Amino acid sequence: QGGLVESGGGSVQAGGSLRLSCSASGYTYSRLCMGWFRQAPGKQREGIAASGYGSTYYADSVKGRFTISRDNAKNTVYLLMNSLKPEDAAMYYCAARLYPGYCGLDQARFGSWGQGTQVTVSS
Repeated sequence: QGGLVESGGGSVQAGGSLRLSCSASGYTYSRLCMGWFRQAPGKQREGIAASGYGSTYYADSVKGRFTISRDNAKNTVYLLMNSLKPEDAAMYYCAARLYPGYCGLDQARFGSWGQGTQVTVSS
């Protein structure tokens, strides 16, 4: 059975940057769609970035500021977050879709999830 572990969260001032990492085990993740999602207090979890099959996908709210990348040799997915805003503060989750055929931001399509890493952005 596979597992995902996020790291890299923390506190940053508005305008700053963070890089999140998601270390994966148990599957050949290079062949899978991997995504980043976030959930702020009182809000629904939302998809913000995904990577798979040679394509990347971003939510409008992070497009141009966040970049998803992956190191398949290390089975690791990254989320580089630049120009952070207070509204980016949330718990960030990494997820994997374990079956081929789809890649995007629909969280219902992802079956394996990490425990999350907290991001706090102060104004």
